[in-house]
Amino acid sequence: QVQLVESGGGLVQPGGSLRLSCAASMVTLDYYAIGWFRQAPGKEREGVSCIDLSDGTTTYADSVKGRFTISRDNAKNTVYLQMNSLKPEDTAVYYCATDQFLSISNYKMGYSPGYWGQGTQVTVSS
Repeated sequence: QVQLVESGGGLVQPGGSLRLSCAASMVTLDYYAIGWFRQAPGKEREGVSCIDLSDGTTTYADSVKGRFTISRDNAKNTVYLQMNSLKPEDTAVYYCATDQFLSISNYKMGYSPGYWGQGTQVTVSS
């Protein structure tokens, strides 16, 4: 059973930064991809970014390109999402997710992985 735990959310002013972490246990991430998703109140869940842990390939939603950076530390089984220049519309609960079928390709097509963390709240407000 894969366990994912997100951390690093909080309240930040517009233009500020946060770094989210996704720690995975019960699995070695070397051959997995990890995706970040978010869901704002009253809105559908959307993909934010994904990283292929075998080769470091990444992809981003258009709304966060140039502001967010996904990275990984395979030794720590952890994936990070560095979020800069935050906007009020980035306010959401952020989740990381994975399974053995997740890839950059199917992430882009809206694939929903089987394992999810509990989520971490990000609020961007003055």
